[in-house]
Amino acid sequence: MNTAYLNGEFLPLAEARVPVMDRGFLFGDGVYEVIPVYSRRPFRLAEHLRRLAASLAAIRLEVPLADAEWTHIIERIVAAAEFQDQSVYLQVTRGPMAVRNHAFPAVATPTVFVMTEPLVTPPAELREHGIAAVSAADNRWHRCDIKATSLLANCLLRQRAVDHGCAETVLFRDGFLIEGAASNIFAVKDGVLLAPIKNHLMLPGITYDVVLELAAQHGLPTQVRDVLEDEARNADELWMTSSTKEVLPIVMLDDRKVGAGGTPGPAFKQMYGWYQQFKASVMRGA
Repeated sequence: MNTAYLNGEFLPLAEARVPVMDRGFLFGDGVYEVIPVYSRRPFRLAEHLRRLAASLAAIRLEVPLADAEWTHIIERIVAAAEFQDQSVYLQVTRGPMAVRNHAFPAVATPTVFVMTEPLVTPPAELREHGIAAVSAADNRWHRCDIKATSLLANCLLRQRAVDHGCAETVLFRDGFLIEGAASNIFAVKDGVLLAPIKNHLMLPGITYDVVLELAAQHGLPTQVRDVLEDEARNADELWMTSSTKEVLPIVMLDDRKVGAGGTPGPAFKQMYGWYQQFKASVMRGA
């Protein structure tokens, strides 16, 4: 039985309830974070809490808890779970209101929710053979840097991949590579790793940061810049990255092979090895 935290109370997840007049329920007026936990060690908790604070500031909502309080709650939730590797979910909404009104209430009482689930990483065959993706025009709003709970557009884009028997939807906007429906996307061309620059159109991923750090540490040439759609479609390699998917090679895009052979490339194999070493030594603290 999973333990959750809701507005100051630890309770079984199945018993957690929020009012139907909560603005998160009615408007998606809230933000969230997902924190990977390896061997009961939350990964880069400080960075996740900073991103949470930035998202809250962007929607004009005060951070409801100090970092020490967040840490205590997360540690207790993690310790109570039966599984070692976890995916901790935090959500803060603007809270309930007396009447349905788009404008912010004069006084907000945020709803704070934390839960955890097993962290299941991709099976070996996806790493060895790669995944297929489809593409779509990015029709989301212009503040994708806010990790908002209003994810309907992302859900529709993700379902597009499912409908096509694919693992992800790669998003393009105005001729440039942006990100995936639920991931960041990297390209490799002529041995150079290409990473879309962080801006208001993409979520600043924590795993995105790790990949760039590992590339710098191991000498993989990297360019962080606007990546043309044509560059992505004609790349030697494409990768998707996220906290739960780690690093995966995209070998088919819109039924067309990525690179010469449509197989995981040498740069991916290097990065995957570096990432697993990093996970063992840093994330797990081995």
